[in-house]
Amino acid sequence: MNTESVSMAGEAMDGETEKARQMTILFVDDSATIRRSAETMLKGQNCHIVTAENGFEALSKITRHRPDLIFVDIMMPRLDGYQTTAIIKNNTEFRDTPVIMLTSKDGLFDKARGRVVGSDLYLTKPFTREELLSAVESHAA
Repeated sequence: MNTESVSMAGEAMDGETEKARQMTILFVDDSATIRRSAETMLKGQNCHIVTAENGFEALSKITRHRPDLIFVDIMMPRLDGYQTTAIIKNNTEFRDTPVIMLTSKDGLFDKARGRVVGSDLYLTKPFTREELLSAVESHAA
C-alpha cells in the first residue's frame, strides 16, 4: 500500500509537469473558419488554444489566460490587429509575449507597420500547417 501511494504521487507529478510544459496560444481572428483551422492544425502539438473574435475580446482573454504566444489578424472590425498589438506591447506585463500578425495583405508597408507596433513575425494567409507550426516552434520557450 505504501508503494502504491508513492507511485501514484509520482504519476500525479508527471501529469502536472506535462501540463506545465503545455504552451498556451491565443488565436485572434474575426473569421470562425480561420480560428477553427488554426485549432485543427495545432491539435496534438501540446498546445492549449484559446480563441477570440476581435481585439477587445482578445485583451480580456490575455489577462485571464496569460498566453505564451498570440496570433492576431490585422483586418478586424472595431479594434484591428495593429491597434490590438500596440496595446499588448505597451503593457509592461505582456510586452514580452510574442505577437504574430496574420493577414492576407503582404505588402512592404503592411509588414513595416506590423513591426512598428511590435509584432514579432508576420504570417500571410492562407497559411499552411507547416508555416503555423514553424511559427509556434520558433517562439516556444
